[in-house]
Amino acid sequence: MYQPEYQPAFGGSVALPAPGRPLRRVADGVARALADERQRLADDLAALHRATTVGDVDLDLGTAIFTRRWWMKAGACAGLVLGAGWAALQVQPILPLLPPGFTPVQLEDARPHMIAPLALGGRTGAGPRVNARLLRPLAEPPERPRVERSVTIGSRGLAAALRNAGVSSGDVAEVTDLLGSARPGGGVRAELVLGRRETKTVPRPLESLNLRAAFDLRVEISRVEGALTIKRIPIKVDSTPLRLSGPVGSSLNRALRSAGIPAAQAGEFVRQMRHVVDFQRGLGKSDRYDIIIEQDRAETGEVRHGKLLFGAIMRKGKTPVEIGLFKGEYYLGSGEGVKKGLMKTPVDGARMSSGFGMRFHPVLGFSRMHKGVDFGAASGEPIMAAGGGTVSFAGWHGGHGRYVMIRHNKELATAYAHMSRIAVKPGQSVRQGQVIGNVGSSGLSTGPHLHYEVWLRGKAVNPVSLRFIGGAELSGRALNEFQRQMNRWRALPTLGSAPKSASSTGD
Repeated sequence: MYQPEYQPAFGGSVALPAPGRPLRRVADGVARALADERQRLADDLAALHRATTVGDVDLDLGTAIFTRRWWMKAGACAGLVLGAGWAALQVQPILPLLPPGFTPVQLEDARPHMIAPLALGGRTGAGPRVNARLLRPLAEPPERPRVERSVTIGSRGLAAALRNAGVSSGDVAEVTDLLGSARPGGGVRAELVLGRRETKTVPRPLESLNLRAAFDLRVEISRVEGALTIKRIPIKVDSTPLRLSGPVGSSLNRALRSAGIPAAQAGEFVRQMRHVVDFQRGLGKSDRYDIIIEQDRAETGEVRHGKLLFGAIMRKGKTPVEIGLFKGEYYLGSGEGVKKGLMKTPVDGARMSSGFGMRFHPVLGFSRMHKGVDFGAASGEPIMAAGGGTVSFAGWHGGHGRYVMIRHNKELATAYAHMSRIAVKPGQSVRQGQVIGNVGSSGLSTGPHLHYEVWLRGKAVNPVSLRFIGGAELSGRALNEFQRQMNRWRALPTLGSAPKSASSTGD
C-alpha cells in the first residue's frame, strides 16, 4: 500500500522577533509554508486515489485484444493464477501434537483413537486396540434397564399373552382387576414396557401397558410410586346401521360379496330368506336385494359389523318380501315368523334343474319316477340340512352315490344324493342350516348337482308343493313395536358398498 512521506512544515519552538517590519516578513513566510504544506497533502491524496482506482488495476481482456496493453494485462492474470497455485502447494495440514517419545509403531496404534484420520484418511484400517491385560471379564452380561415389547392377544386372552411376554402373575392379576369387565378380544395388539429387576431370578416389573380394551375404550396402565394405575380414554363411536342394496345379477351370493357385505351377515340373509323365498324357481338378474346390518364406526377409523337387522328381496312383478329382527327372531313385515318348517333350498343360490315326477332317466335311458328335485350347482358347494334332526344314514347308497338321510320327526325325513363329500355320521344331531356335505356327481349322475328328497310318512313327496303350518306370529303391542322398527329401517339411506370391517360378529 502506498504510504506518502510526510514532512511537517515546522516544529519545536518558534522565537518571535520584536514588533515591526521584520514581524510582517515572518508572517508572510509562515503563510507560504502552510500553503506549500496544503499543496503537498493534496498531491499525496491525489496520488493515493489514482493508485486505488479501478483504472490502474483494470485487467479486462475483452477490449484492445492482442495489443501491447492487452498482453500486459494477460501476463498479470497469469501471474496471479500461478501465484495462487504455488501458495496452495506450500500449505501444510495441521498435525496433532504428539506426546514426546512416540515411535512409529506407537503412532499407528494410537492413530485410530485420534481425530486426525478423519481429515487425513486412515492408512491401515485398523480399529482401536485394547491391552488385554487391562481387561477384566464380567461375571454375567448386564441387563437392559427396560424392555419394550409388542404382543398380540390370542384365543387364550390377555392374561396368557402377558404371561408369555414375561409379566409376573401378580402384575397380570392386578391388570385384570384394573380392566374390570373389559376383555380385549383376539387380534388386539398391546404395547408394554418391563422395568429393571434386582436379579434374573425374578420377573421384570410391569412399568406400562397400552391397549384397546374395547371397541370404544383405550386404556393406559402405568406404575406410579410402586402401584399400577389405569387411565381410561373413551373412543367416540357412531352406531348408525348400514344399508346396502343392489341387483341380484347372475348370483345372489356373488352380488352380496361384491357389495362388501361380511360373510356372516350375507350367510344369515340367505338362510333366513330361504324360508320365505322360493329360490328353486330362481331369481332374475333384474331382481334386487336390500340389507341392513349393525355397524359401529369408531372415531379412530375402525369399523365393526354386527347382526342382520333387515332384509328384503324385490322380484319383478311380485310383492317385495321383507324380514326384520325382533327380540332375537326374524319375522316377515306382517309379523309372521320366518321359520315355518324346512328350508326351500339346501344349497345357496342354486336353481332347480329337474322337477318331481316321472321323467326320462339320462343315464339309464328309460322313464322312471323321479322321487325328488335336482338343483344345479358347482362341485364342492356346501349342502345344508333343510331342518334340524338326526342323521339316520350317511354313506354309499347305490345309484344315489354318497347319500345322507336326516329324520326330523316320526313322520318327516329329507335325503341328499350324489354328494362329493359327506360331513356327518349316522346318529349325529344336526341343526337347520348346518353343512352336511358338498355337491358332487357320485353314483348315476351326468354332472355335479344335488338330488333332494322329502319323505312324509314313508312316501316321497314333492318338496316344491309341500306346505308347513306353524311358526311364531306377533300381535298387539309387540306387532306395533315391530312395525315401527321396520319403518325406521326402511327410512335409512342406502350406500353403494360396505366399508372394510375391522371385526364382524353374527350374534
